[in-house]
Amino acid sequence: MEQGVQDLREGLVTVPALLVSIGAHRLRRAGIEVPRHDLRRPEIRLYQLLCETEPERAYSLYNSLLRRLVSFERALECVR
Repeated sequence: MEQGVQDLREGLVTVPALLVSIGAHRLRRAGIEVPRHDLRRPEIRLYQLLCETEPERAYSLYNSLLRRLVSFERALECVR
Protein backbone atom coordinates (compact mmCIF):
# COMPACT_ATOMS: atom_id res chain seq x y z
CA MET A 1 0.00 0.00 0.00
CA GLU A 2 2.88 2.35 0.76
CA GLN A 3 4.14 2.06 -2.81
CA GLY A 4 0.68 2.80 -4.17
CA VAL A 5 0.33 5.90 -2.01
CA GLN A 6 3.77 7.08 -3.12
CA ASP A 7 2.97 6.44 -6.78
CA LEU A 8 -0.26 8.43 -6.46
CA ARG A 9 1.67 11.32 -4.93
CA GLU A 10 4.00 11.25 -7.92
CA GLY A 11 1.14 10.99 -10.42
CA LEU A 12 2.18 7.53 -11.62
CA VAL A 13 -0.32 5.02 -12.97
CA THR A 14 0.98 1.73 -11.61
CA VAL A 15 -0.58 -1.45 -10.32
CA PRO A 16 -0.04 -0.35 -6.68
CA ALA A 17 -1.42 3.14 -7.40
CA LEU A 18 -4.52 1.76 -9.05
CA LEU A 19 -5.05 -0.70 -6.21
CA VAL A 20 -4.83 2.08 -3.62
CA SER A 21 -7.14 4.16 -5.77
CA ILE A 22 -9.72 1.38 -5.75
CA GLY A 23 -9.64 1.23 -1.96
CA ALA A 24 -9.09 4.95 -1.36
CA HIS A 25 -12.36 5.66 0.46
CA ARG A 26 -12.06 2.75 2.85
CA LEU A 27 -8.32 3.33 3.38
CA ARG A 28 -8.92 7.00 4.24
CA ARG A 29 -11.67 6.01 6.64
CA ALA A 30 -9.16 3.68 8.33
CA GLY A 31 -6.71 6.54 8.77
CA ILE A 32 -4.35 6.19 5.81
CA GLU A 33 -3.57 9.41 3.98
CA VAL A 34 -4.37 8.66 0.36
CA PRO A 35 -3.61 11.57 -1.99
CA ARG A 36 -6.50 12.96 -4.00
CA HIS A 37 -6.20 11.93 -7.63
CA ASP A 38 -8.08 11.96 -10.89
CA LEU A 39 -7.75 8.31 -11.78
CA ARG A 40 -11.11 7.39 -13.23
CA ARG A 41 -12.35 3.81 -13.35
CA PRO A 42 -9.33 2.37 -11.52
CA GLU A 43 -10.77 -1.16 -11.58
CA ILE A 44 -10.90 -1.20 -15.37
CA ARG A 45 -7.53 0.52 -15.72
CA LEU A 46 -5.95 -2.02 -13.35
CA TYR A 47 -7.29 -4.92 -15.37
CA GLN A 48 -6.13 -3.33 -18.63
CA LEU A 49 -2.65 -2.76 -17.22
CA LEU A 50 -2.46 -6.36 -16.05
CA CYS A 51 -3.58 -7.53 -19.50
CA GLU A 52 -0.71 -5.58 -21.04
CA THR A 53 1.95 -6.85 -18.66
CA GLU A 54 0.68 -10.35 -17.76
CA PRO A 55 -1.85 -11.35 -20.44
CA GLU A 56 -1.92 -15.04 -19.49
CA ARG A 57 -2.51 -14.35 -15.80
CA ALA A 58 -4.35 -11.01 -15.83
CA TYR A 59 -7.68 -12.34 -14.58
CA SER A 60 -6.24 -14.34 -11.69
CA LEU A 61 -3.82 -11.55 -10.74
CA TYR A 62 -6.63 -9.00 -10.75
CA ASN A 63 -8.78 -11.12 -8.45
CA SER A 64 -5.84 -11.90 -6.19
CA LEU A 65 -4.94 -8.21 -5.85
CA LEU A 66 -8.52 -7.28 -4.99
CA ARG A 67 -8.69 -10.03 -2.36
CA ARG A 68 -5.44 -8.76 -0.81
CA LEU A 69 -6.79 -5.20 -0.79
CA VAL A 70 -9.98 -6.26 0.97
CA SER A 71 -8.00 -8.33 3.45
CA PHE A 72 -5.74 -5.35 4.19
CA GLU A 73 -8.73 -3.04 4.63
CA ARG A 74 -10.42 -5.46 7.02
CA ALA A 75 -7.23 -5.84 9.05
CA LEU A 76 -6.93 -2.04 9.33
CA GLU A 77 -10.52 -1.78 10.51
CA CYS A 78 -9.88 -4.37 13.21
CA VAL A 79 -6.86 -2.43 14.49
CA ARG A 80 -8.56 0.98 14.50
